[in-house]
Amino acid sequence: MSPVIQPKVTLVGAGPGDPELITLKAVLALNKADVVLYDALIDPVLLDHAPKTSLKIFVGKRVGKHSHPQEDTNQFCVSLAKKHGHVVRLKGGDPFVFGRGSEEIEYIEAFGIATELIPGITSAIAVPASAGIPVTRRGVSESFWVVTGTTSAGELSKDLELAAQSTATVVVLMGTRKLTEISKIYRKFGKADLPIAIIQSGTTRDEKITAGYIGDIEQKAEENKVEAPAIIIIGDVVRESLKLAEVYREAVSLAGSK
Repeated sequence: MSPVIQPKVTLVGAGPGDPELITLKAVLALNKADVVLYDALIDPVLLDHAPKTSLKIFVGKRVGKHSHPQEDTNQFCVSLAKKHGHVVRLKGGDPFVFGRGSEEIEYIEAFGIATELIPGITSAIAVPASAGIPVTRRGVSESFWVVTGTTSAGELSKDLELAAQSTATVVVLMGTRKLTEISKIYRKFGKADLPIAIIQSGTTRDEKITAGYIGDIEQKAEENKVEAPAIIIIGDVVRESLKLAEVYREAVSLAGSK
């Protein structure tokens, strides 16, 4: 007699990029997967945690290159869970931080399929930390905002206008294509001298950091050929990074010599 299939979908946050930054609970879920649906930002080595007999299906997307629309991925989760059993939906970062995780769970549960969420280490905090940038620091920044650079309408979040007027650290996800717009907003509020860093492929071997000020970051990003995936960190905490100390020492020296 064939075993009874018990459909289940587990949404798993894979963390910011470094495969060693996935949680133990996430690894244990992968160990029990019948199917793994994984995104573009997933390090392939993570798939080794799943059984060799499990199906591994890429459902990711890159900027401007959609492999599977979100609706198709939702349907995959349902149909594959019914056919095979335990589906692990492996997503970069944390599924509930601009990861559409709650939408996926809502869709799947509408079909009577059990779901589980395993949070991941969000890149909004881990990527700056890996570059030595604290999103908060006593006497420097008392809070931080995490803002999307690409809303469902493809636009920069209007919340950035409010964030730019505060003293908070601002982390912008999915915002590399909106750098000119972001800089313009900060300059409008007289903050051309505010430190900013762009971290491409954070926590991975391909990590590349571009740092400067609102006033010169567009030029630096162009010179360094910054591309997605990247995270933008804006605020005085950026200069607290020992890794970036030389950047800001040079800027002070140049200003003093004028």
